[in-house]
Order: sequence, then C-alpha cells, then structure tokens
Amino acid sequence: MAYWLIKSNPSCFSIKDLEGAGTEMWDGVRNYRARNFMRDDMQVGDKAFFYHSSAKPSGVAGIVTISQAGYPDITQFHPEHRHYDPKATAENPRWYMVDLTFNQAFNNILPLSELKFLPTLENSLLLRKGCEQLTIIPLEPKHWYAIMDIAGNLNLLSEDTDSIE
Repeated sequence: MAYWLIKSNPSCFSIKDLEGAGTEMWDGVRNYRARNFMRDDMQVGDKAFFYHSSAKPSGVAGIVTISQAGYPDITQFHPEHRHYDPKATAENPRWYMVDLTFNQAFNNILPLSELKFLPTLENSLLLRKGCEQLTIIPLEPKHWYAIMDIAGNLNLLSEDTDSIE
C-alpha cells in the first residue's frame, strides 16, 4: 500500500462532498506529474489524505482510499465539458483519473501551518519549495504516520481509525 496527499479546492469538491457521495471519480486533473501518479502508481487500497487547498485554512481535511486505479478521464473526450482536451483520443488518452472512497473527515482541518513544525516532514514534497502546486504528493509511510499522530494529538480523528492506518 502506498500513501498520498491529494489536493482539492473545497469550493469545487470538498471532503464533505465525498462523504455524501461515498465514492467518486477524481476527474479534471490537468497536471502531467499528477496524471503520471494516477496512471502509473496509485493502486486500489492506497490511502490518501484529502487536503483542502486555496482555503482558510488550507490543510488536511480527512482520509480517503483509492478504490479504482488510474483509467482514462472521461471528461477529456466531451467537447461540452470544461475539461475537454481536443488532442485526446480514446486510442491515445492524455489524462487519467482514479476513484476515491470516503473514509473519514477530520473534526477540524489540520492546517499546513501545524504540519510545518513536524521534523519528520521537513524533507517531504509536501513542504518542499516549488512543490506547493502539486495536486498529488506521494508520502512515505513515516510521513503518513507523523500526520496521523499529530491529528490524533490534536483530537482531529474520530474514534474509529484502526481500519485507516
């Protein structure tokens, strides 16, 4: 199992939106590095922190599971869709997506300002300059558990976290 942090603007799609849906396609990502992670690396059963970006505060909002590995993003083929890509074809898709399944919303956002103080994260992509705009960030297990620990210490986690770790 791999660990990830995925970012979404909560005004477009939030952890509460995913909670209501249960499982949802994570489509419309138009960044080649993120596309490569979804196409090549994200697998069913991987865990991800759902991060609210462009929010006040920005931070980790909950936990999700990858429930469908990467497959062609269907929005790239529809001219009426805002994520349409005229260069994409069924034979040669340019963009990929994964399905996410809701696990847990944190009681409160775990803000980036708190994560910056975790020594375990100091060399992670999450805090590396120039990586702020990454939509998907791979996490090492030590990063995952450090974030889970701080979330638990701040009482952000619900009682049932055994199935998430």
